[in-house]
Amino acid sequence: MSRTEEQLEGVSLLGNTGVKYPTEYAPEILETFENKHPENEYVVTFTCPEFTSLCPKTGQPDFARIVISYIPRRRMVESKSLKLYLFSFRNHGDFHEDCINIIMKDLVALMEPRYLEVTGLFTPRGGIAIYPFANYGDAEHQEMVKARRLAAFEYGIKAQMK
Repeated sequence: MSRTEEQLEGVSLLGNTGVKYPTEYAPEILETFENKHPENEYVVTFTCPEFTSLCPKTGQPDFARIVISYIPRRRMVESKSLKLYLFSFRNHGDFHEDCINIIMKDLVALMEPRYLEVTGLFTPRGGIAIYPFANYGDAEHQEMVKARRLAAFEYGIKAQMK
């Protein structure tokens, strides 16, 4: 069953060949569409293997694989708008941890998901790898929030022991 024009209202970037890539942080570029299965709890995962941002002190580029997973409620993020949003960090000067928390907060404000997590697997620079993890859950998903945060913590410890 195809989506109606009404269900696609607000999705303007997908299929638009004239889209310009933002050069500055642009949360306003994010778009959503209606979740046709709000009664189901299911997971949507995005992987952005070419995320870049800038060190706020030196201006040097930082590179990461960003993984975003969420359990939608009524609205879902449209993938092209997410790609352009993540690209908008290219000239954004912030620490790794800040970027991950900003992404999480922007997506929570946009969609009001049941659960959402963002992981940044940053390429080592100066001999140190940083893997920030931030998550959010509504009242019904607080146990998941704690369990996933503990799993991320344990992963970080194991990664450092390699």
